[in-house]
Amino acid sequence: QVEEGAISLWNWAVTKHSGSVLNDEQRAKLRFVACRLVCLCEGSDPPEGTIRRQILMCMKTGKGWIDIGKADLADGFLEIAMNSIEKLYAKLLKGSDGEADIHVHKADVEKNLFKVLSYQAESVFAQGDFQKAVIRVQRCKDMLMKLPKETCYLSILCYNFGVETYEWKRYEQSSFWLSQSYDIGKMDKKYSVGKEMQAKVLRLLATAYFEWDCNLYLDKALKAISLANQENLHPAGFFLKIKILLKSGASDEDINSAVAEFLHHEMSLDFCLNTAKLLLEHGRESVGLDFLKSVPERFESSPDLGKITLLHIEFLLQNRRELLAKEKVEEIIIGHYTGKQLLPETLNQLHIILWDRAAKHYEAKSYSEALQWYNYSVSFYTPGQIDQNLAKLQRNMASCYLHLKQVDKAKEAVKEAERCDPNSIFTKFSVYKIAVMEKDTDKAVEAVIEIGKLAEKPSQHEDKLRVDENTGTNLLSLAAQIALENEQQVVAIKALEYLSEHLQDCRQLFAALKCLVRLMLSKVMAEAEEKRDEDINSILTYLRLAHKRLGKSFTEEKFTEDMRILEAHWFRKVAWNLAVQFRGCPEKMRDFFLLSFKLSQFCPSDKAVLIAQKTCLLMAAAADLEMGRQKITPSEQMEHLTQALQHLQACKEVWKILKLTGDFGKDPTDTLLLLYEFEARSKLNDPTLHNLMESVWEQPQIEVKTLEIIASLAMESPARYPVLCKKALKSALNLYRKQTVIDAVKFSKCLHSLINLSLPTGLTDLDACVLQEVWDYFEDALSVVSSIDAYPEMEILWLMTRAWNTGIFQYTVGKYKEAEQWCGLGMRFLNHLGSLKKSYE
Repeated sequence: QVEEGAISLWNWAVTKHSGSVLNDEQRAKLRFVACRLVCLCEGSDPPEGTIRRQILMCMKTGKGWIDIGKADLADGFLEIAMNSIEKLYAKLLKGSDGEADIHVHKADVEKNLFKVLSYQAESVFAQGDFQKAVIRVQRCKDMLMKLPKETCYLSILCYNFGVETYEWKRYEQSSFWLSQSYDIGKMDKKYSVGKEMQAKVLRLLATAYFEWDCNLYLDKALKAISLANQENLHPAGFFLKIKILLKSGASDEDINSAVAEFLHHEMSLDFCLNTAKLLLEHGRESVGLDFLKSVPERFESSPDLGKITLLHIEFLLQNRRELLAKEKVEEIIIGHYTGKQLLPETLNQLHIILWDRAAKHYEAKSYSEALQWYNYSVSFYTPGQIDQNLAKLQRNMASCYLHLKQVDKAKEAVKEAERCDPNSIFTKFSVYKIAVMEKDTDKAVEAVIEIGKLAEKPSQHEDKLRVDENTGTNLLSLAAQIALENEQQVVAIKALEYLSEHLQDCRQLFAALKCLVRLMLSKVMAEAEEKRDEDINSILTYLRLAHKRLGKSFTEEKFTEDMRILEAHWFRKVAWNLAVQFRGCPEKMRDFFLLSFKLSQFCPSDKAVLIAQKTCLLMAAAADLEMGRQKITPSEQMEHLTQALQHLQACKEVWKILKLTGDFGKDPTDTLLLLYEFEARSKLNDPTLHNLMESVWEQPQIEVKTLEIIASLAMESPARYPVLCKKALKSALNLYRKQTVIDAVKFSKCLHSLINLSLPTGLTDLDACVLQEVWDYFEDALSVVSSIDAYPEMEILWLMTRAWNTGIFQYTVGKYKEAEQWCGLGMRFLNHLGSLKKSYE
């Protein structure tokens, strides 16, 4: 039952082969299973039919594994097949009747034996065992006398081995297998592979010797290729023979002989051209040229005849025979207009040769020579023809004319280019070059704008070989360079502005931005103040772009972190210097200081950078406060004051870190931070202002000047904090009193402010507490006036007058006792007046 099932499975796998139901690997697996099962069912003395079936199945299974590249799985089955063949032979001998039967049985078994040996050879070859493969093939070869029909099969097997080892560059093994293939192919003419195949084997054998070591195996290579050509004439054989002769350094005479061999045979034009190229590439000038001269006669009617002339021109140019090459080109031009036109493909090839020669002259600065070669190319175009290649040609010619200072001719060429291809970025660039040369700034700027616009969208119709994504930036870069060389700053600035928008390369971008900043700075310095605004805004834009690009993550290997730091330092210093320069314009000063701060954030936070950051933020806050003091709308004022607070908060963070780096005892930053914050919060009517001041009153080191400024700011519109103002003034007076020598002038001013704040002019209905508070200030003043001669007389007069007038106000409301007290207080100051005393007595 198992055996029947296995056979059914085998047959099913075979029948499904033709319908492509199974792939090779699936079929190999099915055969493997079926064959294994059949082998397991074999009895102790199986009949002849069973053995024959087993041999067939094992051979097929083994071959199946070899064919799908799993040769190691084939060996076991091929071994079983070999053993089964022996069993079959023994069984046949046992049952034979005579000598004739034995011969029949032997022939029958040998066919299977040959097949198994050849499969084993394939298997060990695939597994890389050269020696075993040789032994198996030799056994097969020995059997060919009895099995002549297998000659072709074995010859091709050896050829296949030769091909594979050649591809693996195992030339020694390859030459062995190919020699074997050739030798086997000669053994029986009736069953030979044929002359064509033998020649093919010999050509590959010659190639193997040639590539293995041409000098060492030259004779073998030549012998093999000569035999190949005798077996079957083929262009590849002739070509290889010349190749071998050239490599071996054979004489011109030997090569001539080899060439002469196949001049009498039919060869294609392309083959002849390749042969000529080979000869010329190896410096065999005389042989190559003679051969080239003989070719046109053979292909006179061929439309491809121009290819020969083209090769001739190329060769002459390679060997610096330019005059002869020109003659050949001129012959083609004459032929072009007399009915001997080149095929389009050949004409294109000629244009490439002409342009290449022109380009070489252009690079060597031989512009007249370059023009001559470009003119040859122009000759093939009809007047009025519209062609993008013609536009390129005219642009190239315009460049030559510009170098020769022939501007009018250059303009004509560019005009022609515009006619052929008006929307080309290269045509616009040619227009630009002429405009710069003619000092036509407006036209040059217009051309730059058009180039910039075209750079934004890749051209749909330009030659892809010449236009890539960098074309626009490369042309804008060149445009800027040309403008600078011709001292046209305005044009250069416009080109660099477009360039900075499109550049992806960081190093190039920062170089362009630096150049822009320098150019714009020199422009700003040279122009009148009223015209500067726009240019200063442009510089701000450049610096902002630098900041934006510095903030991006860099993927370019060439742009390192150290480079980023260097660039950041350069731009932050420029922003700093500009901020200092615009002290008279708070808005611009703030913008430049803020940019300097932002750019410095890309630099290492050492002490110098931290000091710069702190100063930038303080100055930015000061600028916003200054703008908040100006006559502006409440909403604008609020915006400036809010921004100032933001700058101050950032500054505090920096200052906190900076103070850890050293002693800043005399640094006024803390005071400035306090005063700026007080001004901003007081004018914003910030409810946290009183909390801020609580910590201030507790400071032991606060200066009198600071308190006086706080007092002033507390009452500066729109702020109105009289309580804070009085507290600051009182603290200031206390500090004045503590001085060893009181500064009478400053003391008098501070007291003046305090009295003014506490005793408003013209008010009669004053609270007794307020009057008592003010009375104490007058008493303080009197004590200081009494002890110091330097108290300003006008201030004494003012104190006397205010006290007297306060008494008069009390009198008018019927408060006679208070009136007497205040008038009396006033008269106490009278005694301290100097020159004015008599006037008031």
